Amino acid sequence: MKRNAENQLIAWKNNPHRKPLVVMGARQVGKTYLLQQFGNNHYAHVAYINCDNNPSVANLFAEDYDMERILLVIGAITKVPIIAGKTLIILDEIQELKNGLTALKYFCELAPQHHIAVAGSLLGITMHQGESAPVGKVDIINMHPLTFTEFLDAIGHEQLVHILKSKDWKTIQMLKQEYIKYLRIYYFVGGMPEAVLQYVETRDSMSVRDVQNNILTIYRSDMSKHASPQEVVRITQVWQSIPSQLARENNKFIYGAIKSGGRAREFELAIQWLQDAGLVLRVNRATKPNLPLKFYEDLSAFKLYLLDTGLLGALANIPPEQILTKDNELSASKGAFTENYVVTQIATTRDTTMCYFSNDNHTLEIDMLLQERSNIWPIEIKAEENLRSKSLSTFVKNNPNLIGLRFSMSDYRDQGWMRNIPLYACATYFI
Repeated sequence: MKRNAENQLIAWKNNPHRKPLVVMGARQVGKTYLLQQFGNNHYAHVAYINCDNNPSVANLFAEDYDMERILLVIGAITKVPIIAGKTLIILDEIQELKNGLTALKYFCELAPQHHIAVAGSLLGITMHQGESAPVGKVDIINMHPLTFTEFLDAIGHEQLVHILKSKDWKTIQMLKQEYIKYLRIYYFVGGMPEAVLQYVETRDSMSVRDVQNNILTIYRSDMSKHASPQEVVRITQVWQSIPSQLARENNKFIYGAIKSGGRAREFELAIQWLQDAGLVLRVNRATKPNLPLKFYEDLSAFKLYLLDTGLLGALANIPPEQILTKDNELSASKGAFTENYVVTQIATTRDTTMCYFSNDNHTLEIDMLLQERSNIWPIEIKAEENLRSKSLSTFVKNNPNLIGLRFSMSDYRDQGWMRNIPLYACATYFI
């Protein structure tokens, strides 16, 4: 599968100020596959080591950080010549090695000529538990599930991707029904590589759902393995509550919806765990549509989204046919499902900050405020072709320096104060 992140890896390889690379992301999003594919395509040699439960490397960094010794051991274990600039060293599940992340500082300072990339499913959690990759000594790439355009490419529709990227709206409009058909399939399959591969090979919805349920089982296992028993209960409660939280009228996360009388102090560490594991995306409230949005975040009010629409459907146990067809029974939750899709697509875009907006008395709410480089975009998200945008219209009138965006199933149109962007184009609009 082609992944957009490979372009970031190529830029990293060619950067003369390159540092050791940390590839972060949830389990099963394709980190290992991407690194190995990148290594095979762009290096003469790939020295790959899986550090999970691997006694041959358990003490690789335990004694000292002698780079000559360490590189010699890596070469001996992998039986690959370690040649600066020609060999990509990959240490997978690096968090399982004692001092593994700390060692990256010494790769940066003492062996900068060597190209080393590390990956791990729970690196964010490891960093919050005491052992952190040294600030300023590593480069970081965040991996996500496949976007809609990556999904189109994976199922053999590269030309549809090229047309979306061209922003040739007239041609895109001619192909509208094709895009909508595959978008509904993507809503169900999602972007987890194993689920996409299962769809490509079988075109069987129940086989895809089995894969998704297996991934959810792996995530629950990680919760039990890497958190205290007390914390596991709270992490699981937050995790299981996400579908119902998103189905609420304004999608705002409510602690009391997890359990009666629930408070922030009970669940904030559980939410942070899920964020660090890459399983949820947190979107905070913004109090003003000003640059930079981070200055105006209200951290006490937020929404939580799942990393992948396919997994959201599986977690909520939504029958596949209700996602795959237009005339279904999703009704109230359809908007939240669509909103989750948009958030996951924009999350893969670099140089962006996402918030949602509500004024102090909560009489005016906007689905999303997006900072894209030096631009602020107020965004409204519609599941179908409903073109009423009263809140967005009011917001733009109050902030005439801004142009609104509405993501819907309707065709592209520029109305001056607002632009309608087809939902299937949201992954490419900011490219």
